[in-house]
Amino acid sequence: MKLGVICDGISRDLRHAVNVMDEFGLDYAELQFVGDTEVGDHTAAEVREINALLRDRGKPVSCLSRHIFAGMSAENRAGDALHTRHMDALKRVIEMAHVVGAPLVRIMTQRKEQILWGHNGAEKWNVAHGAWDSMPPLIAPAVELARAEGVTLVVETGNGTLVNSNYTARKLIDALDARDALKVLWDPGNNCWCHEVAYPDGYAEVKDGYLGHVHIKDVLVDTPRATLEVRKMGEGQLGPLFPQIAAALRADGYDGVISFESVFHPGNGDFEAGFRQCITHFKEVFGE
Repeated sequence: MKLGVICDGISRDLRHAVNVMDEFGLDYAELQFVGDTEVGDHTAAEVREINALLRDRGKPVSCLSRHIFAGMSAENRAGDALHTRHMDALKRVIEMAHVVGAPLVRIMTQRKEQILWGHNGAEKWNVAHGAWDSMPPLIAPAVELARAEGVTLVVETGNGTLVNSNYTARKLIDALDARDALKVLWDPGNNCWCHEVAYPDGYAEVKDGYLGHVHIKDVLVDTPRATLEVRKMGEGQLGPLFPQIAAALRADGYDGVISFESVFHPGNGDFEAGFRQCITHFKEVFGE
């Protein structure tokens, strides 16, 4: 399968990150921060330099991953000042995507409300009324822009966003009738927070034409204690499920990229060291 990494998880020095990618035989570069700058905020000259480096080193860009729409709330509306800033940023990221040849651009969704739907009384007393319905109108202009620009958006399943499971990601895509322009960026580690079982449950939601990109990391969540621990690859709660996920992706002919998300460190803040402790197991599970 096509394996890559979110480069700034190794280093924000892109040249160094590419050197490490070569060391471990990873082909696909996902860009989030290059230097101290988030994608979409680089100058035209910087974008050309990034493109030249990656093309010279034979590293196709799998996805440009800016935090589009993150931090918005159910109170925001399409066209308001904050939404306009995010849309302007999305336009800049799409411009960069055309230069570097990225087929995918990540978006996110507004801040999480815990209970979106309910029954037998919960619909009156517990549901965050209007939260879910506020989302499709915010995302619809982004989908239309993607269609016009010939790129595909991927909505990440975030642990602090309204879309925090494959179920809710698919529900959003269906609400927008947008399977042609919007796919799921499945991060099963994030989905652990809402207790969606990655396999078979989570995978079943997206396997039929909804899946566009995958992030892999291992975690241990303790929702009652509001605590999240990133674990060495294979030693968290997803460890037993990773081989099943990989087998299902192979069997179903998934042709997208699987990006390793290097957010583990061994207690000293050194994320490259954490990457080096995890990447061999990642390749063993998800490689050929």
